[in-house]
Amino acid sequence: MADEGYSSTAWESTDNSEFNTSQTPHFGLFQPNSPSLIHESATAPALSSLPVKPSSPPPRSSSDSLGRTSSSRWRDSVPVTIERKDTLSMIPSDAVSLVETSFDENVLRVLCELDCGVPLLLDRIKQSMVSCREASVFFKKRAVLEEEYGKSLQKLARTTSEVYSMNDGKAGSFVGAWQSSMKIHEVMAENRIRFAQRLNEMSDELASLAKEVDKNRKQTKELASRYERALQESELNMEKSKNRLEVSSEELERVLLQKEGESLKDGGLQPKNQGGVAGKRALGKAVAKGGLLLKGKNPGNIQRQEDDIRTRVSNASDLYRKALTDTQAMRQEYFNFQLPRILRALKECADEIDLGTQYHLTRYAFLFESIVLSDGSTLVPVGPEDGVGLKSTIESIDNRADFKIYMQNYAYARGGAAPRGPRREGPAEEGFLPPLPTHGGGAYSAVHANALIGNGHISQIPDKGRPTFGVDLAEQMARDNVELPAILEKCCAAIEKYGLQSQGIYRISGMARKVASLKERLDKDMDSVNLDSEEWTSDINNVTSVLKMWFRELPDPLLTSTLHQGFVEAAKIENDRLRHIRLHERVNDLPDPNYATLKYFLGHLHKIAEYEAENSMSIQNLAIVFGQTLFGQMIPGNGSFSNHANGGMADAPFQNKAIETILDHYSDIFVDEAEVGA
Repeated sequence: MADEGYSSTAWESTDNSEFNTSQTPHFGLFQPNSPSLIHESATAPALSSLPVKPSSPPPRSSSDSLGRTSSSRWRDSVPVTIERKDTLSMIPSDAVSLVETSFDENVLRVLCELDCGVPLLLDRIKQSMVSCREASVFFKKRAVLEEEYGKSLQKLARTTSEVYSMNDGKAGSFVGAWQSSMKIHEVMAENRIRFAQRLNEMSDELASLAKEVDKNRKQTKELASRYERALQESELNMEKSKNRLEVSSEELERVLLQKEGESLKDGGLQPKNQGGVAGKRALGKAVAKGGLLLKGKNPGNIQRQEDDIRTRVSNASDLYRKALTDTQAMRQEYFNFQLPRILRALKECADEIDLGTQYHLTRYAFLFESIVLSDGSTLVPVGPEDGVGLKSTIESIDNRADFKIYMQNYAYARGGAAPRGPRREGPAEEGFLPPLPTHGGGAYSAVHANALIGNGHISQIPDKGRPTFGVDLAEQMARDNVELPAILEKCCAAIEKYGLQSQGIYRISGMARKVASLKERLDKDMDSVNLDSEEWTSDINNVTSVLKMWFRELPDPLLTSTLHQGFVEAAKIENDRLRHIRLHERVNDLPDPNYATLKYFLGHLHKIAEYEAENSMSIQNLAIVFGQTLFGQMIPGNGSFSNHANGGMADAPFQNKAIETILDHYSDIFVDEAEVGA
């Protein structure tokens, strides 16, 4: 009869098949095959107080579940930095507190009291996985759109910038503003590309989270099914043992009745189930069978039969008692210990995927807000340290100054060519009228003023025979035995003394008559000129115009015609660091007089740029003013300049870029460590 009983190792067979795997301990479930399990489960209190045995791992809270490495990679995501130029900001250290991580024990108690607790949680986890996957798919599709937009905008900005530099477009302040606006678009495109990368990361993390939770859900579901099947089998075996005991008891009653020769009615024996029709019917059948079996039997045979039946009843009773005890222990252990642990594991899975999805949605909202704010701060910077915005860049275009510079350059470049239209001047006998007197400034006024001065119609100033305008730089420095041109030091000192805060210094021209007069005085007797007098300090733009004129009239430009192409090629380099290095090399190649003059003058301009807030002359604006001035005009047929006759205006943006880069890195290029220490 051993095969008919129910062994207490029913849990052990289930536990060994499930807990010996490497996956189930992920939930931290208790090992139910420990020696003291049945005893402690049987003596455990009701469902309201769940037992925690010393040999078992302590129950994990929801925060512990969220902290696991295998399924909580969303907690350890890389922080995102955000700057004005970098879109994404550093995620706060308490970002994980955006979602609630506490575990509600009251919910667990209610789930334990429900008959449908396990399927309820399984269905809930399935819903959460659908939501998680939908969020992952959305992030992936949004990342594709952002990446496509960012790359397209980046390509458009770079292509537009390159094409404009190759075409014969406007120069001056317009080209600087245009290139700066393209740079702003590139920054915005790079921000979108970084945003797309973050979205891809979040999409992958959500997909991994859903996959891991789905795997844990299936394992826990299988474990719960095995526990339920084992308990049902135990209850079924208990019912079988009970039926065997009842049948054996009925046979014993039948033998006793026949042995004593008493009827069922006279003996007062009643079925155990007095109210049940099935019990009476079974007892009646047993009595009928007993009467047939015992008919003609001797007392010895009846006694042996009685002893055999009593042994069977005793064995059946022991088996039933054992099956009843085992089933009660398993039922109590299941409902008081195993079921709460399974429900806790499922609830933690549900919390994990819900909190993970909410975290990434919160992170998405934060990053989306950051990218929009970054675009706004790029277009409209908050402070001056954040750079110039798109609107300010476009507003920096000075069409009047650009046209004036273009007009001067055009007239200068065409001055040596034969006139194509009718002649302006000629002999009176051929019908030409004398020129009309001019009033006002400008390029043509300056030309006529110079002509009048040259003819001696304005003043007669003693000439000491040491001219400085139109004289080679090295010759005049060797003649005067100086390390720097005297006119440069004299003019720069006056400008720094009276014009650092003058609005539009170097960009605004002086009065043509005053400029011509100052030029003549400096050229004939520089020592007699006092730039501190009211005549020149009242309008410092006259001094700046004379200084620019001195640079333009140098026979060989300050940056020399020989090195002109080298400077232009270096300025075309896109990489800032490499462009700086190449321009530094070209500067070092300059002759000593040119190098000393350039160092001094750019130091002066660097000081002008430090007062940008007052004079509105940034390094970029100064570079536009002095780009062609320091590189010189390219006149056809004039030595080496003839090679650039058709590319003068095309090289203007790169000339400006070269001056801007050298000014930006003035300290690196010109200032030695010894000078800094001094």
